[in-house]
Amino acid sequence: MPSDASARPRASDWLAPALALVAVAVALRLLALAFDRTDLFVDEVQYWFWGQNLDFGYYSKPPLIGWLIRLVTDLAGSDAAFWVRMPGAVLHGITALLLGALAARLADGRAALWTVAIYLTLPFTALGSVMISTDTVMAPAFAAALLFLFRLTESRRTSDALLTGLFAGLAVMAKYAGVYFLIGAGLAMLACPAMRIGWRQAALMLLAFAVVVAPNVVWNLSHDLTTVSHTMDNAGWVRTGARFHPGSLAEFFFSQFAVFGPVTFAALLWGYARPRLGTRRALALLSVPALMVVSVQALLDRAYANWAIATYFAGTVLAVLVLPRAGRIAALCVNLIPTLALPVLITLAPWPRTDSGPLLERYLGRHALSGSILALARAEGLPVVSDNRDILADLFYIGRDDTVRFYAAPEEGRASSYYAQMRPMPERLTGEVLMISTSDTGCPGARLEGLTLTGVWAGRDVVAQRVAATCLRGR
Repeated sequence: MPSDASARPRASDWLAPALALVAVAVALRLLALAFDRTDLFVDEVQYWFWGQNLDFGYYSKPPLIGWLIRLVTDLAGSDAAFWVRMPGAVLHGITALLLGALAARLADGRAALWTVAIYLTLPFTALGSVMISTDTVMAPAFAAALLFLFRLTESRRTSDALLTGLFAGLAVMAKYAGVYFLIGAGLAMLACPAMRIGWRQAALMLLAFAVVVAPNVVWNLSHDLTTVSHTMDNAGWVRTGARFHPGSLAEFFFSQFAVFGPVTFAALLWGYARPRLGTRRALALLSVPALMVVSVQALLDRAYANWAIATYFAGTVLAVLVLPRAGRIAALCVNLIPTLALPVLITLAPWPRTDSGPLLERYLGRHALSGSILALARAEGLPVVSDNRDILADLFYIGRDDTVRFYAAPEEGRASSYYAQMRPMPERLTGEVLMISTSDTGCPGARLEGLTLTGVWAGRDVVAQRVAATCLRGR
């Protein structure tokens, strides 16, 4: 890696065209969002709902995404889906520039510009730019931590150590997968002498990190380690025992070609196989922990494709350094296919269709069902109770300005969702309620018609029923 400041490219060599690329990509994605016809997904409305109740932690995730959505919607004066999702495109644009700055520091201006271009077209970047997620909020903080870490290896400045820890902490406050940064940094320091920053700087970095994450740690300790329990539920094998699932591992591994792009993921694997010394080895060690840990999780139980996103910040820079010019062009061209297709799909929804329904079916029909539940509740004069997380999430969003009250159905033991934790049916509630469920409630009561079942709910048995609150409480 360059250690002589005179050998580094000037910012003007790559920054101006990189800014132009980011501006165009972000503008086009925001334009697509303005005409987006999909509903907010269950996780997106959950994050919005978190922001209505500002706290240092939530049921399943750290708090930064809820804070961010609250900030944006308050500034915009609107809770419309556009403003809930808008930060995604901007945050990925910032991440692209930070990774470009890292590539410029480690290689040259040409690598920086290619890093920006390829990151902007990665499939997970395209999706995260039109549908908000914790991965998207983590991205710029993780990228900034990487940039300041490499600066720290040369400068040994207190400010760089503190900034590295600060952004690493913010990454964890966005998603707990941000902790992979610390694991990767530790491995890089052990294996690469150039990455060793000294005990004092390491202590300062960890101190800054600890200060940033401390509020969430305290919140977890005061809330029965809620997010820890949820993480153990996701891991599955922690509670039920480990069994090998090679099919699950294969499914997860090959899904990464879709998440990161087939050419870029192949280049990343080559970078792992032939890491050389110095820069590439450090990037490989900063990248690989998330992929390895989630692969083990997939082998022992199951893993979603996006659980290893922390792999691909250092991984993007490594892939660019590994790829020759023709490979970079190929990666860009291949990645442009989903990048250009996705904005078109969200503006055309519910078209195109497949034999089984709309291609984006899981993002359709949620708001329509909530609207019909609200209309039915108003007509019957009843509060709404549901035991379905997806239905509750959308109800709290669509009914945010409505007079109808919503509650999660009573549960035994640990709450199964944020809604069951924070908005359970009150003990004082008596009389009848409008129960919305996808399974048998076990309570007698008149079944009501009038629910709109389209999109993700088409063909599913969603029941609206007048039942006694006391019956639900005694199940």
